[in-house]
Amino acid sequence: MPQTEYIVKARSRTGHLVESNMRAASEAEALSRVRLQGMTPIAVEAAHTGLKREIKFGKGKVKPKDLAIFSRQFATMLSSGLPILRCLSILADQTESDRLRDLLVEVRDEVEKGDSLSESLVRHKEFPPLMVSMVRAGEVGGFLDSTMLEIADSLEADVRLRGKIKSALTYPIAVAVIAVFIVTGMLIFVVPVFDGLFASFGAELPLPTLMLVRLSNLIKNPLFFVPVLVFLFGGAFLYRRNKNKLRVREVVDPMKFKIPVFGLLFQKVALARFTRNFSTLMHAGVPILSALDIVGDTAGNVVIARAVASVKDSVRQGTGMAKPLSEHPVFPPMVVQMIAVGEDTGSLDAMLRKVADFYDQEVEATTEQLMALIEPIMIMVLGGVVGGMIIAMYLPIFKIFELIK
Repeated sequence: MPQTEYIVKARSRTGHLVESNMRAASEAEALSRVRLQGMTPIAVEAAHTGLKREIKFGKGKVKPKDLAIFSRQFATMLSSGLPILRCLSILADQTESDRLRDLLVEVRDEVEKGDSLSESLVRHKEFPPLMVSMVRAGEVGGFLDSTMLEIADSLEADVRLRGKIKSALTYPIAVAVIAVFIVTGMLIFVVPVFDGLFASFGAELPLPTLMLVRLSNLIKNPLFFVPVLVFLFGGAFLYRRNKNKLRVREVVDPMKFKIPVFGLLFQKVALARFTRNFSTLMHAGVPILSALDIVGDTAGNVVIARAVASVKDSVRQGTGMAKPLSEHPVFPPMVVQMIAVGEDTGSLDAMLRKVADFYDQEVEATTEQLMALIEPIMIMVLGGVVGGMIIAMYLPIFKIFELIK
C-alpha cells in the first residue's frame, strides 16, 4: 500500500509539544504509531506538496561529521533512558543534513515495524560498515549507548584526520592555482605586447625570450588550448566518477605513499585510521575476523587492505597477526611490535589505541612541519617562475638599445 508523509503534532509524557514527520498508509496508522511511542496525538495532517514543496537539487551526502554528531547525541539520549524510536524521531527533527534526516525517518519506520537497529542501518550504504558492526555488537551485548559513544569518538577522530590533510594541502594547491593563472595571463596578454615591440625593431630574440614567445603563441592557439582543457576537465570528471573502483585504487593508492614530502603523511593517516578502527571494533566485541574484514576497507588505501587480507588468512589458521604484518613495508616495526605485545598480553585493543594516538600526534606534527616548509618553498617557486618570465621579456631590450644607437 502506498504511504503518505504526515506532519504529526503530539504531547510527550513530560508535557512537551512535539512535531515530527512520519510516513504511513493512513492518518489512523500515523496516530496509532504515535500512541505506541507513549505520546498523546494532537493533530495530524498530510505534508504539503506541489508548489509549496522546497526545490532541491539532489539529496546531498551524509558527511562523517554529521554521523559523528548523530552518534554522540544518540548515545546521550539512550543513556538518559529514552527509547530508540523516540531518539530517532528527535534526531530526525533536529539534524541539519537533509539526507540524514530522510535516512533517520526510514530507519525509524523500519525499527518500528520490528527490525533491529543494525538490520535497518545495513540497508543504507551511507552508514559505514564500522558503524553497523559496532551497533550490532552493542545490541547483542546490551551496551548500545557506550557503543555509540565509541562510534562518535572514532568518527570524530577520522574527521580531525581529514581536516589535517586538507590544511596541509590547501596552501600548496592554492598557490599552484594562482601561479597557473598568473603565468597564463602573462602569456596571453603581456608577452604578445613585447613580441610586437621586438618585431618592429627587427631584433633577434634571445633563446629564453624566443621560447616564451612560442609558448605564448601555442597557448593562444585554439587548436591547442581547447583539447588541453577538454583533456584536463574530462580526466578530472572521470577520476571523480571512478576513483573508488578497485582497478583505479590499485594504481593510485600505492602512488600516494611514494609522493615526495606528502607520501609519509598519507601513510601515517592510513595507519592511524586502521589502528583506531580496529581498536574500536575489538573493544566493542566484534569477532576478530569480522573486524579485519571491516578495517581493510575503512583504512582508505588498497595497500593496507592487501596487508589485512594476508593477516586474515594467518588468523584463520590460528597464528598471530604480527608476523604477516611484518612482511608488508607499509607497517613500521613499531606497529608490528605493539600488535605482538597486545596479542601476547591479551590487550590488543588497548595497544592499537595507543598506536592510533601516536600516529594522530605524528600526523599533527608532520602537518605543522609541512606547512612551515612548504610556504617559503612555494613563494620561491612562484617568484622564480614570474621573475624568470620578466627577465626573459626584458633581455632583448639591451639589443634594442644597440639598434637605436
